[in-house]
Amino acid sequence: MAAYDLIVRSGNIVGVESPGDDPVRADVAVDDGRIVAVSHDLEGAAREEIDATGLHVLPGVIDAHVHFNEPGRTDWEGFATGTRALAAGGTTAYAEMPLNAYPPTLDAQSFDLKLAAAKASSLIDYAFWGGLVPENVERLEELAERGVLGFKAFMSDSGIEDFEAADDLVLYEGMQRAAELGLPVLVHAESDQITGRLARRAVAEGRTQVGDYLASRPVVAEVEAIARAIFLAEETGCSLHVVHVSTGRGVALVAAARARGADITCEICTHYLVLTEDDVEELGAAAKCAPPLRARQDLEALWQQVFAGNVEFVASDHSPSPLEMKAGDDFFKVWGGISGCQNMLNVMLDEGHHERGFPIARLATLTSGNVADRFGLRGKGRLQVGSDADLTLVDLDSNFTLRAEDLFYRHKISPFIGMPFRGSIVRTVVRGTTVVRDGRIVSEPVGRFIRPSRRAAATLDVDAGQAGQASQTSERRGVDVQQTGEPN
Repeated sequence: MAAYDLIVRSGNIVGVESPGDDPVRADVAVDDGRIVAVSHDLEGAAREEIDATGLHVLPGVIDAHVHFNEPGRTDWEGFATGTRALAAGGTTAYAEMPLNAYPPTLDAQSFDLKLAAAKASSLIDYAFWGGLVPENVERLEELAERGVLGFKAFMSDSGIEDFEAADDLVLYEGMQRAAELGLPVLVHAESDQITGRLARRAVAEGRTQVGDYLASRPVVAEVEAIARAIFLAEETGCSLHVVHVSTGRGVALVAAARARGADITCEICTHYLVLTEDDVEELGAAAKCAPPLRARQDLEALWQQVFAGNVEFVASDHSPSPLEMKAGDDFFKVWGGISGCQNMLNVMLDEGHHERGFPIARLATLTSGNVADRFGLRGKGRLQVGSDADLTLVDLDSNFTLRAEDLFYRHKISPFIGMPFRGSIVRTVVRGTTVVRDGRIVSEPVGRFIRPSRRAAATLDVDAGQAGQASQTSERRGVDVQQTGEPN
């Protein structure tokens, strides 16, 4: 009789406690969807064995920022296509945003509609953000009871009529209520006064090309909004998370607030780490987003913040649309969203690890461990005994060039098409079940809803690349790396 459901043999395990945080060659045993042993030359048999010789085994990626637009706008993406793209890119869990679905996730009823859609077709595990808009401050408790991770607000026009921006009073009162509920508020931080007036001025003067759009969303609009959101969060005692920060100055503001003891974090997106405003001029609508892609010096400043340990994690901000919404001569009217969730880990492996020498253990923390720690995703983000068996097997030495036909998105558009990558995702495993192997979907949907287990404070040790390690217990005897303990 098999002792285990699955054994992954002889992989280079990333995230196991070891001197220098180097990967450790070991076996991983899985039973009933959880990791039950991590050890060299593990004895026993399993119903399934995977030979991971020469491969790196990472904790499954957790993408905290995707838009799948279901229910109501499934023709934009949908859980079926979106989660297959995530899984093909090594992602095992994600958090879906409240807007672009119809209705947006603003109360218990809209939450239930979204949950039913995800249950029907999500290939991998999922969590949801609720919305914070002017009309639903009094309904945040409904969403908290349903199990949202927190509440997303826009400080500028969201680009969609059914999700209004939150002015300062709405944000202040929403933060007060979120603090009472013990959940974070997320903000899209751009000054609506600055971006809105600059955009209207440009359009009135007939300036509607790529460069005009970029000029309408300057760095100062983002930095000012981040500072304002931080002030309101500190006044209310609210946990704050700033999404898709595109500038080093913005990250520095968040880091300074955290150094004062505030419960404030931020994320950056992979497109800001590899593409610049020059690429928008070349690629056009496929590279339009908000905040926009920045100058080369801003990209380099972001990488400096990553290496300094001031960035909690990376996300994709996957924001797709039908192809016709990416067409037209007026760049202000073109849909502003980048499709990139399938290649988030590819970008980090190629540009981060191979090109810039970012350690693979810290990369795993940025793409998985810190997300789980920040938002209370119990059992996620760690290759340790008791955790969910969410594994991403990577061949660091494999090279490929992304083709449109490789994408699982409903609409085959991405600024990364044609880009060469070093590092391929060989297999994605969700709670012990292989969902993707060698670029092919090999499983029916196995996704489960994840509720936050606790209020997660901003105490992430990103500089050391070992977030949460101080609270873990492990035992090492000789070359044995077997771990014991409760999952995070």
